[in-house]
Amino acid sequence: MTESRPPLCLTQGDPSGVGPDITLALHRERRDGDAPFFVLGDPDLLRCRARRLGLDVAIVETEPEQAAEVFPAALPVVALHVRVKGEPGQPDPADAPATIESIFRAVELVHAGRASAVVTNPIAKSVLYRAGFAHPGHTEYLGELARRLYGGAPRPVMLLWSRELAVVPATIHVPLAQVPSLLTTEDLVEIGEIVIEAFQRDFGLTRPRLVFSGLNPHAGEDGAIGREDIDVIAPAVARLAAQGHDIRGPLPADTMFHAAARSTYDVAICAYHDQALIPIKTLAFDRGVNVTLGLPFIRTSPDHGTAFSIAGTGQASPTSLAEAVALAARMAERRAAAVAA
Repeated sequence: MTESRPPLCLTQGDPSGVGPDITLALHRERRDGDAPFFVLGDPDLLRCRARRLGLDVAIVETEPEQAAEVFPAALPVVALHVRVKGEPGQPDPADAPATIESIFRAVELVHAGRASAVVTNPIAKSVLYRAGFAHPGHTEYLGELARRLYGGAPRPVMLLWSRELAVVPATIHVPLAQVPSLLTTEDLVEIGEIVIEAFQRDFGLTRPRLVFSGLNPHAGEDGAIGREDIDVIAPAVARLAAQGHDIRGPLPADTMFHAAARSTYDVAICAYHDQALIPIKTLAFDRGVNVTLGLPFIRTSPDHGTAFSIAGTGQASPTSLAEAVALAARMAERRAAAVAA
């Protein structure tokens, strides 16, 4: 990372989960040349968790502009206005305001040019709901913040990325019974266009190769096992192909994810949540990264939850967070290079 580029901003996540653990572990494992980051969090929580885990990580309160200077010797922390209890494994709705503040301020800092990307630590939606949080999850809240701060009508799209596989679920946290009615040709075309733009801009692929999975077994078997693949997905593929994109589908989902098949595409757009997440979590369980496309800022996240059961025990691996930070840094570098060109 160049000196002129702002550091990355990590959110606190749920303070009773593994977010503090993996953040501390990641900083302890830092190497020369790693992109500097700071945490928007409660400094006392991080100090307490470091002592509990036996990690020799210095915590220094700072502002974003000094974070890169602090980073080689200590974990830079931009303090929240709200302190937290953060007892490991005991989530408390009283800590929800701090969790929400961390996300909001992270987006504010990127919008103000004081951070180059947002890397979010895991949250527990059920805890936030009990505190009155009105959004379905992280992605939807980030979309609302994008509208509020940047204007326009951003369309958040979830990408799960790993070095082995990249997948996009066209529908996310909805009952399986609702998926067929939620899939529309227009929606799939929009998702495809957002994915293509992101892979060109942020992943350095001039002509990304996309595939669409079918909804039904065997992609509908020519209509014998449902019409959605013929009537909804195939027209979306045709429209994107007519724009000159490298795209195929709908393909039978059960033959899309072996090694030879994966070598023929860069990203797979799947019909529903588990169709996308089962293969990537099988191939890269500890290394996957959740990326929100379609926003006016960069957002990545480790592809795992709060893991309350192991918070504060030292068992949580920082590998997925490390991948999320590294990917965010590469995306920020590409965007900065494009602006400078």
